[in-house]
Amino acid sequence: MTKTVAIVTGASQGIGRATAVRLAQDFSALVLVARNRTKLEETASAVREAGSEALVIDLDLAEPTAAATVVQQTLSAFGRIDALVNIAGAVPGLDVFQMTDEQWHAGLELKLHGARRLTVQAWDVLKATRGAVVFMSGNAAVTPKAAAAAVGAINACIEALAKAFAERGIVDDVQVNSVSPGAIMTDRRTAMLQKAAEAKKIDIAEAKQGFLKQAGITRFGTAEEIADVVAFAVSPAAHWMTGSVLRMDGGEVRSV
Repeated sequence: MTKTVAIVTGASQGIGRATAVRLAQDFSALVLVARNRTKLEETASAVREAGSEALVIDLDLAEPTAAATVVQQTLSAFGRIDALVNIAGAVPGLDVFQMTDEQWHAGLELKLHGARRLTVQAWDVLKATRGAVVFMSGNAAVTPKAAAAAVGAINACIEALAKAFAERGIVDDVQVNSVSPGAIMTDRRTAMLQKAAEAKKIDIAEAKQGFLKQAGITRFGTAEEIADVVAFAVSPAAHWMTGSVLRMDGGEVRSV
């Protein structure tokens, strides 16, 4: 039986971790990439329990040479790449007048350029396997707000970048899509809600309900729900789907 290999970045926590564990059901080996080795090892244990091999690569994808290292180590260990899932990169939700040049640069280097470089480095291998690429964006790409300017701007860039790769992928038989989650309950979301609760002098339960009411949705999503969408996007069933944005947000975005 041919081994199948998926690379998941940002695999140490949140959506990245949930995605790696979910893909262990479908791929023979998972390559787990993030900066925190301790948390990556925890993900690797869960991947192995799910029946897949796991390779941990702890590095910073914001570094220009990191992408080549990931591809080289993956090929050395497994000899192929069938899917690349670009999740790494949390952009600070700061006001457009508050973010510094350094913060803009850091957000772009990891989430946008880290994903771009890794996709470029893996492209020829993905051509050989007729593989799939997923980029992770978010609702802010289509609903940008001044209070979280970089989140919207960088997510919009990611969706445009995915479209560009998808056009080349039509010729090269590499499938490329982006996934756009809504409000997902992760540790990062919890920290944001706690900060909002403290600022408004309310408890976190009230802050959660206030957010849901403002967003017009009935509950927060889970990382596992987004992982299921990613699993479909890199599956044979979705191979003819390319250049798409797969939104899962409980109905928050109501535009066509």
